[in-house]
Amino acid sequence: MNSNAPSAVHVSSDTSRHAAPRHSPAEIDVRPVKGRRDLATFVRLPGDLLRDDPQWVEPLHLERRLHLTKNPAFDHVTWQGFIAWSGDRPVGRISAQTDSLHRQYHGADSGHFGMLDAIDDPNVFAALFTAAEAWLHERGARHITGPYNLTINEECGLLIDGFEWPPSMMMGHAGRYYASHVEAQGYTPAKDLLAYWMSTHGVNFTPAMRRMVDRWRDRIHLRPLRRDRFDEELDILRDIFNDAWAKNWGFVPFTDAEFHELGTSLKMLVPPELIQIAEIDAKPVAFIVGLPNLNEAIAPLHGRLWPMGWLRLLWRLKVRRPKTGRVPLMGVRGEYQFSRLGPTLALVLIESIQASLIRHGIEAVEMSWILEDNAGMRNILEHIGTDLYKRYRLYEKHL
Repeated sequence: MNSNAPSAVHVSSDTSRHAAPRHSPAEIDVRPVKGRRDLATFVRLPGDLLRDDPQWVEPLHLERRLHLTKNPAFDHVTWQGFIAWSGDRPVGRISAQTDSLHRQYHGADSGHFGMLDAIDDPNVFAALFTAAEAWLHERGARHITGPYNLTINEECGLLIDGFEWPPSMMMGHAGRYYASHVEAQGYTPAKDLLAYWMSTHGVNFTPAMRRMVDRWRDRIHLRPLRRDRFDEELDILRDIFNDAWAKNWGFVPFTDAEFHELGTSLKMLVPPELIQIAEIDAKPVAFIVGLPNLNEAIAPLHGRLWPMGWLRLLWRLKVRRPKTGRVPLMGVRGEYQFSRLGPTLALVLIESIQASLIRHGIEAVEMSWILEDNAGMRNILEHIGTDLYKRYRLYEKHL
């Protein structure tokens, strides 16, 4: 790890104040989420379990409730939450979900788990997975993958390396013990998702990269997102993304409703120049999105916007402003990915977003997530001065 990585804060091997005592299976009662009170418990529970982890950033409770009640993914996703109780105390949670769109691409027997948080107790994890798997089995699922919160196009993967740094926005965090308990339930690694840390002032292209960019620069036209044609621009970005990612592991396309919901958030949070579109012969062929790291602003709020959280959030976004960011979306159309123009487009986009981020006072960004077997993108990032600093894992199990 070099100096580009964010400064570390030591975290002990046990980050949960709820690590003991162990419970017997008979003491754990797992019940489905029903009604607003259960949903509120489900949303708040990670904050209760991880509050002593100095790197934990609690999501806004309001945002999480909306995510679980008014999500456009519900056009193709059906989910059920479960809470594990020890007496009157919640000690864990999990979601189970089926995705009809995922089944179109990856088989009618697929199912998923997600939203996983629990105390350090094997019996709690076992009880949660037993309930989730029974629900999935009843709905024809035999091949289970996860965690997805709630789809692969939302927050996904279990943190297995990089616990000493806080999560960037729309990325997860977990106790160090989670992975071993998941694997004890018969889940095996399916795919790793990688996060790279990039100083906006520390990007350096190799001489070969610079020659490649200079050779093709005149053919590539870069422009920011046109806010006055916002819906049309969103359709362009979605089309590029779905084409660019179509052959990747676990791919499920963004629906129009999902991408426009995402676009509404981008419109509020992202200046147009932090969304760069590359064109060749007047045709949009690639794009990149940079986001201010909202987690910097919400960290002190502990999930709550009332009574003064709104004002604190606005002040941190508009006055203090985040110093870090995240690049969550990037895509190059498939027809260019295995040509010389493919890596050139990626480099030109990175160079353009670097300049825009610097102008907005952002000193470093997380590039995430990147599939572990995306050799082309990893090769670029590892040669321009970034650090591989976090690893998330997707698991699978055959019932």
